[in-house]
Formats: sequence, C-alpha cells, structure tokens
Amino acid sequence: MPSSVDVVVLFFLLGVTAGLLRSNLRVPPPVYEFLGMFLLVAIGLKAGAELARQPLGPMLPKMGAVLLLGLALPLVSYPVLRRLGGLGRADAGSLAAHYGSTSVGTYAVAVSYLTARQIEFESYVSVFLGLLEAPALVVGVALARGLGRETAWARLAHEVMLGKAIVLLFGGMLIGWGAGPEGLKSLEGSMLGLFRGALAFFLLETGLQCAAQLDGLRRHGLFLAAFGTLMPLSAGALGCAVGAWLGLSPGGTALLGVLSASASYIAAPAAMAFSVPEANRTLALAASLGVTFPFNVTLGVPLYLQMATWIHGVRVW
Repeated sequence: MPSSVDVVVLFFLLGVTAGLLRSNLRVPPPVYEFLGMFLLVAIGLKAGAELARQPLGPMLPKMGAVLLLGLALPLVSYPVLRRLGGLGRADAGSLAAHYGSTSVGTYAVAVSYLTARQIEFESYVSVFLGLLEAPALVVGVALARGLGRETAWARLAHEVMLGKAIVLLFGGMLIGWGAGPEGLKSLEGSMLGLFRGALAFFLLETGLQCAAQLDGLRRHGLFLAAFGTLMPLSAGALGCAVGAWLGLSPGGTALLGVLSASASYIAAPAAMAFSVPEANRTLALAASLGVTFPFNVTLGVPLYLQMATWIHGVRVW
C-alpha cells in the first residue's frame, strides 16, 4: 500500500466499494449524525484552545480576509455553472453554495494527513471552516432566488447561523477558548484521542453514500465530473494563495486550500432544501459527494499541500 494513503481514507474506499457491490453494510443514521457532531465539536475544541494562545488583534484581519474568500467562491462558480453548464438559476445557485461552503469530513482528513506526517499547522485554521460556511450559503441563496422583497433574510440568517454545524463548531471553539489548553487535558483520552477512530467510521458511511450518488452523476453527464474536479483545484489554489498572504505556515496554508476546495454535503443541502426547494438536490450531491469529496480525500489533500509548499518555497515532507 502506498505510504501516501492515510489509513482513514481506506475506510472511505471500503465504503465506496461496498456500496458499488450493493452490500447491506450501513452505519445507522443516528450513529453517522453523532459522528459528524463529534468531529465538529472536537475540531472546535482544538481551534478554541489554539485561539486562547493567540492575541485577538492580529486574528481579526485574517478572519475578515477569510470571510471575503467565503463570499468570493460562490460568485466565481455561479457564472461557470450558468454559462458553461447551462444550469438554471436555482440549480446554479444551489451548486455555488455547496462549493463555496465547506466539508468537515475533508478538513478532518487533511488534519489527519498532516498530523500523521508531523507537519505543523495553526490549529486556529479550524475557525475558518465556519467563516467560509455562512457567507457562502447566504450568497448561494441570493444567487438562486435573486434579490427581492420575498427573500426572508431574517429567517435565512437564523437557519444558517443557528444550524447545528455552526453551533457545534463555534460552541466547541468557545468552550476550548474558555478552558484553554490546560483545561482540555482531561478530554485528551476520552474525546480528543478518539478523533481518528470516529473519522474512520464517519468516512465509511460517507463512502457508502458516495456510491449511491454515482447514478445521479451518470444521468447529468460529464460537466459535473469536470466541474467537481476543476473547481476544487482552482479554489484550492486560491485558498493557498490567501493563506500564504495571511502569513500562515505551509501546513496552515494547505489547510486553508483544503477548506476552499471542499464542497459541503451536510450543511448546504439542508440550507438549500429550506431556502431553494425547487433546486435539484440530487444534482448538487452527485457533484459534491460523488466527485469532489472522493477526489479531495484521495488526491486533493496531497496536491494542496504541494501547492502550499511551492508557494512558500519549502519542502515539509
């Protein structure tokens, strides 16, 4: 087995293979949901503990730049989906929201990949996960529906900002920030130490779901396959460039590239079902879960790390 393949990715490949072979293997939905919640809280705790070490002043410009990145990504992808993909406004806006938003599973794989290779990175990069998520969802809805009096912005903001992904991530971050590194030591074995095991089972079920989306991908042609590969590469390069500009380490730069390249398959589908019910959800999931997620966790993460090291002019592994 090639050493570049992280063991947790093998669980994802097992899930894809089992799904394609029509195995009856399933992770119960409540367990899968719990694993996703566990990963969000664990990532938030680590980010909060790292934030406790950082002075707030220098962080604010970085957070502002990432918010702007979250606004830009769906704006870049929308015209491509409309003009080259020939998609309607609703479907193009929905897909733009998915690709502007982030994937906690992809980010967790990237963290695992860097940790296994002892590549250092700023733990507070986890904060950027939420900062990319919220503006992308709002912009995606605006693109899909158009700006008008009928847009229920207050309700949309409530759904986005108080969705469970944002609450768990930022809630964990606040707890980690309040407790600090010393306060989290009691959780190192019972919670934080279980991160990779939880990620493995999360990816197993994600692989099964990915296999189920391949039929939808075949129905919608080659465009989604091309977009689901080329958009992450372009967004990942942009994220790496922004990370280097913000002064992140090569590892942190790679993680921002991963976040920019990832596509949501949890938060965005829920938000779009509420705000843009006329959009084709199978279309978005076929691209984000059927193409982009497997591409990122198998080939993308090493590529974004290579981009980061090239930009920094160093070699870290």
